[in-house]
Amino acid sequence: MTDRPIHRKATPDYRWDKVDLLPYKEDGSAPFKSITRQTLFADPALAGELRYFEMADGGFSTLERHQHMHAVLILRGRGHCLVGDDVRAIEPRDLITIPPMTWHQFRATGGEPLGFLCMVNAARDKPQLPTAADLARLKADPKIAAFLES
Repeated sequence: MTDRPIHRKATPDYRWDKVDLLPYKEDGSAPFKSITRQTLFADPALAGELRYFEMADGGFSTLERHQHMHAVLILRGRGHCLVGDDVRAIEPRDLITIPPMTWHQFRATGGEPLGFLCMVNAARDKPQLPTAADLARLKADPKIAAFLES
């Protein structure tokens, strides 16, 4: 028998019973804006975590890359994401797969909150932030430069 809940009741405001609403990043060392995190599921037997992130209109996640891959499912709102060299409009029910060591960032650009589920490895590496050279290479593409400056 386990102490893990078998059901977490959702509320209309995209919160879940007995789930803490946490800052996006604990140390605040990376640039981001108006985003929160909830860990909905974590189990060592599965070796994964299901997390919900939500950003206010105009908010964004950190531009980063890391060794692990993850999958993101948009639940609410609209925005844009950068994955590698590709900028895409995103909306509810879109699924975005982020390969290992790929630059990525999410932005709430639809005039409303953007909320998404993210599935990742429970044990994962620390994200890498872009160097000045990495940013220059990314911004050489006008579409990426416009995304990063939005």
